[in-house]
Parts: sequence; structure tokens; C-alpha cells
Amino acid sequence: MTITPPAYVLQAEESLDKGYDPQVARKMLPFLGPYMRQGILALVLMTISTAAAVTGPYFVKVALDDGLAKGDELVLRNTVLLYLVVALIQWGTNYYRVTIMSRVGQHVLLDVRMKMFEHLQNLSLGFYSRFSVGRAITRVINDVGTLREFITWAALAIVRNIFTIVGILIAMLALNLKLSLLTFAVVPLMVWATRAFRNLARKNYRKVRSAISWVNSVLAENINGVRVVQAFSRERHNYDNFHENVNQYHLNVSLDAAKVASAFPPVVDLLGAVATALVVWVGGTAVLGEQITAGVLVAFVLYIDRFFEPIRDLSRRFDTLQSMMAGSERILQLLETPIEVRDEAGAGELPTIRGDVRFEGVSFHYSDDTTLILSEINLDIRAGETVAIVGETGAGKTTLVKLVARFHDPTSGGLLVDGVNLRTVTQQSLRKQMGMVLQDPFLFNGTVKENILFGRLDASDVDIIAAAQAVGAHDFISQLRNGYDTSVEEGGALLSVGQRQLISFARALLADPRILILDEATSSVDTQTEQVIQSALARLLKGRTSFVIAHRLSTITNANRIVVIEGGKVVEQGNHAELLAKRGKYFELYKTGFQG
Repeated sequence: MTITPPAYVLQAEESLDKGYDPQVARKMLPFLGPYMRQGILALVLMTISTAAAVTGPYFVKVALDDGLAKGDELVLRNTVLLYLVVALIQWGTNYYRVTIMSRVGQHVLLDVRMKMFEHLQNLSLGFYSRFSVGRAITRVINDVGTLREFITWAALAIVRNIFTIVGILIAMLALNLKLSLLTFAVVPLMVWATRAFRNLARKNYRKVRSAISWVNSVLAENINGVRVVQAFSRERHNYDNFHENVNQYHLNVSLDAAKVASAFPPVVDLLGAVATALVVWVGGTAVLGEQITAGVLVAFVLYIDRFFEPIRDLSRRFDTLQSMMAGSERILQLLETPIEVRDEAGAGELPTIRGDVRFEGVSFHYSDDTTLILSEINLDIRAGETVAIVGETGAGKTTLVKLVARFHDPTSGGLLVDGVNLRTVTQQSLRKQMGMVLQDPFLFNGTVKENILFGRLDASDVDIIAAAQAVGAHDFISQLRNGYDTSVEEGGALLSVGQRQLISFARALLADPRILILDEATSSVDTQTEQVIQSALARLLKGRTSFVIAHRLSTITNANRIVVIEGGKVVEQGNHAELLAKRGKYFELYKTGFQG
């Protein structure tokens, strides 16, 4: 049975099958600009090294013909010394060239990753709704790694190989035209073998990469879903699938690639041996006939060995070039992704706000879809007012509060804070005065203290403890192994959902925002934890303009105003008692969901 990975894996790896693209190379050149001086120095060192390598066989010829054959010990000794000096020069220039290019490669890698990290930080949320985190990490880690590999080892190696081939051709032609033409007779066979190997290696290389992608994908899926796997006793089935399909496919294509890779060097060696045999036979006859010297014949044999080595190396560098071009294309694709929400030219700083928020005919749709998510929203919210936003799933509740935080800009209409249109101020000056607590609280890898400090780095320990006490988090934090200095691990893996949520409330309170957004902040916690959170909410919401998205009645009834959204439009607004009396949409939601 033929094993084939999923179509999405094959399609992803097809994009790697890319040759040299001058447009991609031109766009990547600015990253090399700051290191052009080091690159030129490495090129000079490479030229010296190549020249030293080419002159080696010539010194052997001089030692044999002018030293040994003529019995001149001084010439023989001096030539051997020159040969050793040239070898030392070749070693030294190679060492410094590799050192320089290694440093250049690492610095370029650093610059590209920092540029990508900066761009990823600035990209709007709409990008992340379409682009998975795993793909972004692959761009920053794997694709940038191919650049370092190419810059450090392959770039100058390709130039060096070309220089070496040209230098050897000139040296051989200068020594003897007839023997040179005899050597070149096997070149067409070498070109044919190289092209055949390149094509086969290209196909197999692509299959190996698809196999590795498949292994990683299945492995990550099983590790992330290990609880579900064990809950349904799927361990044996998953093991068999991984062994018989995924891992077996990787083994098969890797063996095929190894067969192709192992076949090419012997072909080169065979052709080199044929060329050497022809030269020794014809050249030996010429030496016996005293048409050429023995030194010329030995030099030719040495040049033949050095002539085929760069050809073999060039075929290996092709894979590196191919991976680098594909990786560069994906890096540029990410860097050229437009930032949807940008500060206008000359945007000012938003001064300290009271918290009045006004929606004036606000409509919104995503850039790649003309379907309206919100339509003609008109709301006037006073500073310090708590507004609960309710509606069915997909009504547009979360999109509404994202517009307040300016994670998106309205497609039409205006959104004003204290009478200032948000498009005219910087995003940072707005968000510094806002706080947000989400349904799935995210904690960063670090201590409890560092996570509470996230929105206000200059807060004292007294302020941190006061914020935690105010939201009911201090007691459980104090019981942790190291208290506030306890590491929570990535995502807060060592804490329960309720504990993570309480730390998020403490973080929001410590930041002391003028506008606060709670997006389903209590939906994932148990009833006991919710009681703790409800008492914390009174402190957290006091004196702040607050937008609360919730399904639980206890979170909604205390709001100053309830806004009901349906199909992207505001259909009702008022307090809990008023909306129940209307017996409209809110009354229906109350009966079917909120009572529970």
C-alpha cells in the first residue's frame, strides 16, 4: 500500500520547490547592507584562498621538473617551502572567511527576527484570525534559519566553486592544451549526471520535508490532545497509525533520498577516474616520448581531482539555495502583510480621559469580507457608566468592544472618547488608559507578581498586594509555594481557570484604567469562584467606564445599562427591569439562557 501524507502537507511543501528568484533576492539585500564591508573582506579572503588552492599543483610541477629532474636541491627545497606557505595562507584565509561569514549570518538572523517580531507585534488582530500562531513561529524560527545557513556556508561557497573551476581551467590550458581537451571530454557526462541528480534530489528532498512536517503535525496533535486520547483509550490506535503510516512514510522517503545522495559521489569519482586514466595514458605516452615533462603530468592529475570537487559541491549547494529562496519568500510575505490599524500621520497623544464613549453611525466589516458585522451603531455612554452588552453568539458583541480598544477601525462612522475621534490619536496613548479581562485569561511565563505588574511596571509590592486583596486573589496567592514569586509557567498552566482569572482582575485593577472591558470574564469559572469575582467586580468597576459582555444574570443585572445586539444592530437598551417589562429580545434571552 502506498502511504501518502495529507494534501495540506504536500501543498505546503510544494511552495518550497523554488529556484533562484531575483526579485526575492533584491528585497532581501537591505538586510545585508550593514554588513557589506565584512562581506567584501570575506570575498577578498576567498579569492586569495582560491588562488592558493589553484597554485598548489603548479608548485608540485616545478618541484618535479626544475628541482628533482635537474637535481637542483635548492629549487626543490624552496618550492616545497613555497607550497607549505601557500597551504598556510589557504588555511588562514579560509578560517577568517568562515569566521566573518558566521558572524554576518548570525547578525542577519538577529536583524531579520527582530524585524519580524516588531511587525508581528504591530499587526492587527484581523491578521491573527486568518494566520495561525504555529505558521508565524515557523516563519520566525525555521525560515530565518535557512538564511543563516545560506549566508554562512553556501553564498561564498558557490562563488568560490565557480572561481576554482575557472582558475583550474586556465591553469590546465596554460600547461597543456591537448591534455586539457582530453580532460574536458568527460565534462558533458558530468553535466548530465549533475542535472539528473539535482532533479531526483529535488523531488526526494521535497518528500522528506513533507514527511517531517507530517511527523511534527501528528506529534503535536497527539501531545496537545493527550487527555482526549487517554479518555477514549486511543493510545494503541494512535501508536499504530504513527508507526505504520506517518513514521513509515518518513523512513521510506528518507531511504529513497539516501539512495540518490549516495549514488552521485561515486558517479563523480568514476568520471574523475576515467579522466585521470585518459590523462595518465595519453600523458604517460607523451612523457615517454619526451613531449611533456613528468611534472606536467602529475600537475594534471592533481588538477583533475580538484576540478571535479567544486562541481560536486555546487550540486549540494543547490538544495541550500532552494530552501533559502523559499524561506525568504515566506519571510517577505509576512513582512509585507499590511497593518490594518495604523496611526494617522501626525496623530497626537490622547490626554487623560474621563471615559465618555460615543458611537456615531458605526459600521464594520472585515477587509476580506463585505458582510457587515456591525451596522449603524449609535450609542452615547457616560463616564463611569457600566454597560452590559448581550446577544446571541455571533451578534457582534466582541467586535463592538474591539472597536473601543481600536483593535479594528470602523468601516464607516466614528468612535469618540471624550469627544476625540480615536483615529486622530495614537493607539498606545488610548490603550494605556484601558484595561481588558478576557474569557480565557492568559498569563505569561513568569511569576504571579510579574503577571500582575504587566500593565503597570512601576507599581510597588504594596500596590500589588492591595490589588490582589481587592479582587480576592491574595489568599490563594499566599498559599502558593513561593507566594507572589511562584512561577505560573506558560499560559498559567499551574493554576486553575478561576485563579488565572483572579490574577487577570488584579492586573486590570493595578493598571487603574479609565475604560475597562470584560469579555465573558466570568463564564469559565465555577459558582464559588464567581461569588469571589462578583465582590471584586464592584471594586473594579467603580468610577470606570465599563463594557461587560456576559451571559450570566448575576453579572448583568447590576449594570447601569444593558445593550441588546442582534444581527450587528442595537435592538434594545435600558436597565434590567425596563427591558424585562418590554418583553422583547432581552426578555427572550432572559427566559432561555440567563436564568440558568
